[in-house]
Amino acid sequence: MRSEDLARWVTRHYPRRRYPVIFIGSANGALIHLAAALDAAWLPQTLLLPVRRLGVAPDDPRGDLAAVSGAGRELLAANPDLALHHMHDPNQDRLMIAGMTYFRVKWIQLPQAYGRFIRDHLAPGGRVVAVDCTLRWPTTTIDDRYVFQFGALGDATPEEYHQGGPRVADLLARYNAPVRKWDPPVADGDSPEAEWGLQPALLDDLAAFAGQHRLDLDLLRIDTPQRLSPAVAELHRSWYADRDLPTNRLLVESFLLLDPWQALRTGSVPYWTVFGTETFHGDLETYLNATDPYDEIRIMLFNHGTDSFGLASGDQWRRTAARARKIGVLLGVDAAVYPRDFASMVRAHRELSKIRTRYPMPLPLDLAWATAVLTARDQVAWHSTK
Repeated sequence: MRSEDLARWVTRHYPRRRYPVIFIGSANGALIHLAAALDAAWLPQTLLLPVRRLGVAPDDPRGDLAAVSGAGRELLAANPDLALHHMHDPNQDRLMIAGMTYFRVKWIQLPQAYGRFIRDHLAPGGRVVAVDCTLRWPTTTIDDRYVFQFGALGDATPEEYHQGGPRVADLLARYNAPVRKWDPPVADGDSPEAEWGLQPALLDDLAAFAGQHRLDLDLLRIDTPQRLSPAVAELHRSWYADRDLPTNRLLVESFLLLDPWQALRTGSVPYWTVFGTETFHGDLETYLNATDPYDEIRIMLFNHGTDSFGLASGDQWRRTAARARKIGVLLGVDAAVYPRDFASMVRAHRELSKIRTRYPMPLPLDLAWATAVLTARDQVAWHSTK
């Protein structure tokens, strides 16, 4: 595998035209809605590379590292512009890591394909926006540019992953594991979180590129991925109100279950949740407590197939949907089967496509207006790097 092939694969997803904004950096579902509203492109720093690996139990992080660390070193030797964040999460990902491991690679230099895309497709007077999620996680240094991350963002704390506790013991007992706490490699520092955090080396390279080509470069910085969600939701509400459109239809999304085109088509206010845990559910409740009531609330739930601790139940999500004044539903998911209702990943989008279209698709949102609305909230920092 070559990193430039990956970068070209990303850029080939976009039509060959001009974009008023090009985002680059951290992954974020709310950001994708912002990009869609602005008619912008997004170039991720992080890509997930699932690596097939058999014969290692989900609760054996040392075995996982031993089984694939050689492949990780070979990957980095062939790609000096990448950093590798090898992640192992037996709480939230135990269904998947029974047969694979998660390599997340991050560019620490601007790929040539990204540079060409920016030069060729940024509109005159357009802006490049670096997206920096500063979230970090304890890691173990394996080699130059290679770290191992045990656990991931959710309701489990780094201390529970590394030191154990009642919730860990209960999970392991429920899955008949031979241990009651995990024994991961000892963390010797922390790093940008594998899935959401930004490797800051890319910012330096991007700033040099922008200076060389006389491009305007902004920085959008958040501390956790869901921090952007209420701001983007309220941005859409303000945008719809400015167009004299109803603002009473909410679409709640989960992890990879998101659809910005359908949100715009249906005139829905998007609120993206990182995952289905108590914390992220609580953040949604906090948002609903602070904004005007919605007539319609539709919630999509990502099913990961594991009784992970800290997961909000299907009934909890259903009660949140019931806060709607008229229509409150879980979209295409059976709360009694969640989190194992895998067919819901198809049904959710099918049900979303059935929602009545109210108005034509909007023209792109004005960047200056959007920036002003977003930065009015204290949690979002967006500024020029000049």
